[in-house]
Amino acid sequence: MKKSLLTALCIIVLSCIGSEVRAQATQGYDYKSAIGGRFGVANGITFKTFLTDQNALDVILNFRSNSKSSTFKLVGLYEIHNPINDVQGLRWYYGGGAGIGTYKNKETDNSGAAFSIDGVLGLDYKIDGAPINLSLDWKPEIRFAPDNSGVDFAGFGLSIRFAF
Repeated sequence: MKKSLLTALCIIVLSCIGSEVRAQATQGYDYKSAIGGRFGVANGITFKTFLTDQNALDVILNFRSNSKSSTFKLVGLYEIHNPINDVQGLRWYYGGGAGIGTYKNKETDNSGAAFSIDGVLGLDYKIDGAPINLSLDWKPEIRFAPDNSGVDFAGFGLSIRFAF
């Protein structure tokens, strides 16, 4: 009888501690999805949705243009978010994915399909009490496109999203 009571008491205490830890882990991250703009070397629309408390999908539709080329691309990223202790609403994340789109070389007038393998490393902040999510990240990519294959490390961006 004493063992049963002790076991039940331990289960109740551990359950309470576990729910408190889960509540603290998600405190300040009270959004499931967010949509908005991404601004940087390539500007576009971004939609992020969480699959679990830590794992998210970020889909970016972007346009990049300079004097030599223009690219229109859809990028899908799988991100793993980790809390930063003592800062409510702030997490760091990393991940990777791929992109597909079109590319045009303005100098030679060549165009075609553009593919990329993308990485991401960044900070994600959800403003407590407001439906605003901010992300600052670095998104390097390996590009596969006519006249523009190679590695691009210039993919810094700021995302401002409406969280819901």
